[in-house]
Amino acid sequence: MEFSSVRNTESESRVQFLPRDETREHLITIADILAKVMDATIRIPGTSWYIGLDPLLGLIPGIGDVLANLIGTIILGLATRLQLPRIVLARMSLNLLINGTVGAVPIVGDLFSVWFRSHSRNAALLRDAAMKPDRETHADWFYVAGIIGGTVALLLLMIAFIIWLVYQLWMMVSGG
Repeated sequence: MEFSSVRNTESESRVQFLPRDETREHLITIADILAKVMDATIRIPGTSWYIGLDPLLGLIPGIGDVLANLIGTIILGLATRLQLPRIVLARMSLNLLINGTVGAVPIVGDLFSVWFRSHSRNAALLRDAAMKPDRETHADWFYVAGIIGGTVALLLLMIAFIIWLVYQLWMMVSGG
């Protein structure tokens, strides 16, 4: 009897899964379908790459990336409806922010959207968090802190580059 209790303790998983819930599964399925439509609907001929609606909408000047991110917020809304931890919502928001910010750069942003696939990343985060109630969040906090730190560093570098560029142009114009 002692042997079976030891075996049961060892065979139990440290991660517990939620019981089956049709509403939860339905919302996860909606997120997966939306992510596929936005990121991986059409196969690029001659390659193993897929593109979706996101990079195609990004080709519309000015409003395309805004529309793609608005559609992407539906997945974020589903995550909120599933009452996912705030750190997961923060990661999902950062994915949308990164995609929208880089996506605003013509052509480069569209190529980035094909590679980054923010909607698929968000659907995966939603699925993982929705199925595991005891999800560890230390790695999530580290990820969010790294993304915020990296974003601030890139922003400061861009500001420094613009100041240097304006200074160089001023020196050329003024003859100095």
